[in-house]
Amino acid sequence: MLIQIKERTVSTELVHVGFGNIVAINKVVAIVSPGSAPIKRMMQAGKSKGLLVDLTSGRKTKAVLVMDSGHIMLVAIGPDTIAGRLVASRGIEAKQG
Repeated sequence: MLIQIKERTVSTELVHVGFGNIVAINKVVAIVSPGSAPIKRMMQAGKSKGLLVDLTSGRKTKAVLVMDSGHIMLVAIGPDTIAGRLVASRGIEAKQG
């Protein structure tokens, strides 16, 4: 019996999120604004579990990245800016809507 295993290449897309910090965007489940009560509770729960990563360098949190590992990352740039950087890195023309 012959078993063939196809080699799978997994590429990681990295996006700069400010202050020299880079995030693997293909590991992000959601990018949300930090203002709502459920997101604040999620941030607090992540902090108590040791899963909160603060990438703001002391600035105001403008976006929260929820990772597939359960980690919660706080960044000082907005969700639109992150999406724009992703679009720019992929070479896709942004659609205004």
